[in-house]
Amino acid sequence: MNMKLELVSIPVSDVDKSKSFYANTLGFHVDHDVEPGNGLRVVQLTPPGSACSIVIGTGMGLNPKDGIVRNTHLVVEDINVMHDQLANRGLSISDINDMGGGVKYAYFADPDGNTWALQEINQSARQEFAGPDL
Repeated sequence: MNMKLELVSIPVSDVDKSKSFYANTLGFHVDHDVEPGNGLRVVQLTPPGSACSIVIGTGMGLNPKDGIVRNTHLVVEDINVMHDQLANRGLSISDINDMGGGVKYAYFADPDGNTWALQEINQSARQEFAGPDL
């Protein structure tokens, strides 16, 4: 039986600031922003072209003081183009690191210090890492 990863919870201290960062700086689509009551607020955002979303909010047991999410990967076809787009939107992003073998990375953090890896990986590198069944 298959399983799908569809939602990753990201702890944040300021929901509005983080929503703006993910939507306006990174270009994520705001799927939902609901407040059903009792201090609960759920904001779901999805990267363009992704089947997996993130959720931020209040009242869901997500406490940014409990720990920070590290190195969530956003995989892109052209890291140079995406790097330039994000930098032009004001994102503080590392230089692109060419790891060799068709793999490149750049790193950044959200306003709460949750870190992200922007990754480009070509098809031959995918095959090498995953084997012939990928």
